[in-house]
Amino acid sequence: MCGIAGFVRLDGGPAERSVIERMTDAVRHRGPDGSGHFIDGSLALGHRRLSILDLSEHGAQPMHNAGGTQVLTFNGEIYNYLEIREQLRAKGYIFRTETDSEVILAAYDCWGDECVSRFNGMWAFAIFDRARQRLFLSRDRFGVKPLYYSEGRNAFAFGSEIRQLLPFGEGVSADMDVIRTFLVTSFSDVDDRTFFRGIRCLPGGHSATFNLTHNRFTIQRYYEVSPREDVGSLSISDAAEEFSALFEDAVRLRLRSDVKVGTCLSGGLDSSSVAATASELYRREADGRFGAITAVSEQDSNNEAHFAEMVVKSSDLDWHCTKPSYQDFVSSLPHVVRAQEEPFGGPSLTMQYFVMKAARDNGIVVLLDGQGGDETLLGYEKYYAAYIASAFRRDGIGATVAALRASARNNAKMHPVNMAKYLVGALVAPARYAFYKRRHRHFDRHAPLPAPLSAFAKSCFDSFRLQKLEIESTNLPVLLRYEDKNSMAHSVEARLPFLDYRLLELSLSLPDRYKIRDGWSKWILRKTMTGRLPEAVAWRKNKFGFEAPEDIWLTKHAAEMQRTVLTSPLLGEMASANAFSKAMQRLDKRSRWRLYSVALWEREFKVAS
Repeated sequence: MCGIAGFVRLDGGPAERSVIERMTDAVRHRGPDGSGHFIDGSLALGHRRLSILDLSEHGAQPMHNAGGTQVLTFNGEIYNYLEIREQLRAKGYIFRTETDSEVILAAYDCWGDECVSRFNGMWAFAIFDRARQRLFLSRDRFGVKPLYYSEGRNAFAFGSEIRQLLPFGEGVSADMDVIRTFLVTSFSDVDDRTFFRGIRCLPGGHSATFNLTHNRFTIQRYYEVSPREDVGSLSISDAAEEFSALFEDAVRLRLRSDVKVGTCLSGGLDSSSVAATASELYRREADGRFGAITAVSEQDSNNEAHFAEMVVKSSDLDWHCTKPSYQDFVSSLPHVVRAQEEPFGGPSLTMQYFVMKAARDNGIVVLLDGQGGDETLLGYEKYYAAYIASAFRRDGIGATVAALRASARNNAKMHPVNMAKYLVGALVAPARYAFYKRRHRHFDRHAPLPAPLSAFAKSCFDSFRLQKLEIESTNLPVLLRYEDKNSMAHSVEARLPFLDYRLLELSLSLPDRYKIRDGWSKWILRKTMTGRLPEAVAWRKNKFGFEAPEDIWLTKHAAEMQRTVLTSPLLGEMASANAFSKAMQRLDKRSRWRLYSVALWEREFKVAS
């Protein structure tokens, strides 16, 4: 896990070492264990190293292949690197290190651009191919690791973080369409744009090439989720058996490390499943107890610590807790804003930030997490529309009524009023947007109907299509961005078993009734973990999400939030101070937070409209 950087001067002049050193210095937190640079004519590559595999100097980057014809700068982990290395050895390749980086170089040499289809992992990397005078860049299937780029008049540049690219532009300015959509709907990360004008991200599942001879940049998709045709015919017992085996293998692969590994543990089903499985596997291979980190909310209504404690006792975990106070929230906020680089949707990121800090403080460098379980297994309440529609299509009105009743019985949030709200909000995009615009009537104007709302409405009765949309654009990308920035701010590598592409493809291909059954969300995971988790955790009816004590914090912080919003030049161009003053009194807490977050971001990065 590292920070990468690179640029090409478009005028053909020599790349400046001072520039690439500045780019790598800007992300020292991503790689405190070393740095390296490579310059060849107008091209420069840089690297900051966080040592995870092969801690010796042999793992330093940028890394050259044996013949010196290819040079790599790489961020991430290829979890199946041992298996790929054996395949390459059989073809005559010789390896000098124990790193997955060297495996990437050999795989590229052997299979070319298609090598990425063989990787099981998370990655963002660039390979300079001397013979072809081009850069080959790639980002993992679901975009777990970031890869930003900019195409200016003087240079093409890329990096792990936005801050590396800001000096290449002519000033720091906001993409106002992205800002408006975020403030009104909460959507962000729905395409390749960022909140900064002129800086984009390579989408997950895509690779790109930059031709140094013609200064031409092209992007191509190498991966797209498609349903497995063999899964639909699996019996429920066979499906559960395959799911269980793949889930365990996904966790097993993500325990590969030469440094200490632990896990996040919120007390929810997903993180608890990862913690219990990892602890069991860890005990087979190592001495000692597996470490777990829990953020404890000081707000009783969303404090899950008692569920986490049940898992700790049943799985014999080495438990570390952090309980951020309001003052901790206030003092850490500038650091979180700086780390995130873009506005974010709620103060829960502070809780995640403290989890990552606690991991580092306890010597845990690699942290497993349950991110992705909801998107792959229909875990959110908003997915119940697809479940109800599937029941109607399959078995008619009787089954629909039974599904509605079971949902209300086995999910604390799915009473009739909420169900109606989710159904109407999901199905009628213009009505949903009209509601948002009325709530945000203080703005002088609104952007056109955002594409994510229409796409969600068109997809919500087809669970595969809906899950694909949420994974690729409307939900998961922003959560992955939050986690990457928070973890790397503390030089911690976060690994996500639910996003093992094999497990994800199986999960999305399962019949709806295996994912939501008798009203239970994520039924197949609950079934898999029965007997391995306490029953009160495996069959919980109340889902909190990863939440901060917002009622406490935002109430105490209300005056500061309002002051910051009213003095924001950027927001001042969108509505009058009087309109904002009234809006801050009537808006819901998340809408107020988004205004505040934009103002903090603007101030931190000196953003102009």
